[in-house]
Amino acid sequence: MRTEQEMYDLIIRTAKEDERICAVYMNGSRTNPNAPRDIFMDYDIVYVVHETESFIEDKKWIDRFGERLFMQYPDENTDEPSDKHNFYGWLIQFADGNRLDLHVETIVHARENIGFDSLCIVLLDKENILPVVPESTDKMYWIKKPSKIQYLSCCNEFWWCLDNVAKGLWRKEVPYVQDMLNFYVRKELERMLSWKIGVKTKFSVSIGKSGKYMYCWLSETEWKDYLATYSSANIEECWNAVMKMCDLFENTAIYVGRILGYEYNQIEGRNARSYLEHVRSLPEDATNIY
Repeated sequence: MRTEQEMYDLIIRTAKEDERICAVYMNGSRTNPNAPRDIFMDYDIVYVVHETESFIEDKKWIDRFGERLFMQYPDENTDEPSDKHNFYGWLIQFADGNRLDLHVETIVHARENIGFDSLCIVLLDKENILPVVPESTDKMYWIKKPSKIQYLSCCNEFWWCLDNVAKGLWRKEVPYVQDMLNFYVRKELERMLSWKIGVKTKFSVSIGKSGKYMYCWLSETEWKDYLATYSSANIEECWNAVMKMCDLFENTAIYVGRILGYEYNQIEGRNARSYLEHVRSLPEDATNIY
């Protein structure tokens, strides 16, 4: 596997040797001083160019980066409108284990958009065409203090979506249940846990994509409880995971509400949980809910 320095040398040398390239900058986890470093960190590289068409039409130029295992063309494999004349990319997994998320971007587009991501480092600017970029920081991704409306909405969404989980479990519709749990209910639990972390850190950290860094600030017990909310396709295990979700969410919501001065709706939580437990006890051939 090529070293980090070898990859940087290749990336910068490519920019220096290709007259179509004016500058190169990097964003993503490698520019985040607070991100854990490991062998799977990819290189998010943007070459600022006079035009993108020649790079797109003759893709042989990317061969210089190494032997590819497989690659994705996100701007081609989509029904969404693509601004390939200004911004175009290739996601590349190399045979040596390195991954490169490579983009070409016009000068005008770069000048207009480079400031939108605080995780950015300019590696080379041959023609001084880029604006001054502040020191890279993940501050724009820090947890934001919730308003009272956001807090109450999170609680309401969590309990309401569990209504759908209950009927899905009674029907043994496992795919539906897993979607509801992971795409809706879990997002509210993750949000509430992030606010607890925010309270503990004075809202000065990022928990990362999908809350992957929450373990850094939750207690060992809380983190184990959170992991226990993931279940297999077994119906009984799903029910157990749901109840663990309820415990963790409610305890966290009460704590966050108390610290921020927001009143947790205990009646809503109690009634929703009572409904869940009632549906769990219904026989398979039930003809009435109550």
